[in-house]
Amino acid sequence: MLVSDYNYNLPEERIAKYPPKERGSTRLLVLDRHTGALQDSYYRNLDEFLNPDDVLVLNDTRVMQSRVFCKLPDGRPRELVVLEKHGLEPQRAMYRGKLHDGDILTVDDSHEKVTIAKILGGGIAEVESSTPLAELAEKYGTVPLPPYLHRDAEESDKQRYQTVWAKNMGSAAAPTASLNMTDDLLDRLRQKGVIIKYLTLHVGLGTFLPIRSDNIEEHKMHSEWFHIPEETLEAINVAKSTNHRVVALGTTVARTLEYYGKTGETTGEDDIFIYPGFDFAVIDALVTNFHAPKSTVLMLASAFAGWDHLKTAYQHAIDEKYNFLSYGDSMFIC
Repeated sequence: MLVSDYNYNLPEERIAKYPPKERGSTRLLVLDRHTGALQDSYYRNLDEFLNPDDVLVLNDTRVMQSRVFCKLPDGRPRELVVLEKHGLEPQRAMYRGKLHDGDILTVDDSHEKVTIAKILGGGIAEVESSTPLAELAEKYGTVPLPPYLHRDAEESDKQRYQTVWAKNMGSAAAPTASLNMTDDLLDRLRQKGVIIKYLTLHVGLGTFLPIRSDNIEEHKMHSEWFHIPEETLEAINVAKSTNHRVVALGTTVARTLEYYGKTGETTGEDDIFIYPGFDFAVIDALVTNFHAPKSTVLMLASAFAGWDHLKTAYQHAIDEKYNFLSYGDSMFIC
């Protein structure tokens, strides 16, 4: 199975460079994964497509201000993106610009020092600092916008690149399908009888790394820390036993629930890579954004919807001028 088989032409003008002026005003393309039927709608109408006693699972992770600007002793600028820290393992960061083992960086607008302990390759380094790097990031960092936006974060991104329910600090990127969800829509879903539950997956390195081999089976996903509360599992079990749906809000939720479905683990490190041919054990429907060509998240959506159906839906979205990627429109695959 080849990564290059899961490609499509994404015009640059279809990439949303900024969030919509009003959160939740984006569009929603509904795809019946069994028939391929498509329906154009709006994200604010998601409640029309869910039923009473369906369980909608959200990721309550909070994005760190993980992009940190620094300087070498001679004043040359360098940039770090703080990555999620797992237990007692060394702190890691992605870096931009040439660095070497032992380099000492000064964080902009501070006297704080960060030492490059070890270059690991692939633009990643182990780093050390007297103040925990996550604390430095929250104090001096900025929002780690995806590189394809080709712009620096602005003040509005601090709010808009974060879900309205963000709680548990630890992600290096946002669970983007959730960025369009509003408190009003959540209230309407609850009033309809939809059961809202949460889990935590700290979005990390796997979001940034490309698939480097054209052979899908050779790609190794980086692990990300997750936790599924007992009350969420209980709601899922009730839904499964009463013929109601489990709906994942985003690929981060889908990965976490399916990792649980395969392993039975409720806390730990999730390194599951979902691609076509995967047998879904937990989720019955998926809310997700439009993903970049040849990306791991496109593979997951293809596995759930079927590539033929998904490819047709993406072409429809391009023709109808939907907006793509993190700040763009969404799909409901059911």
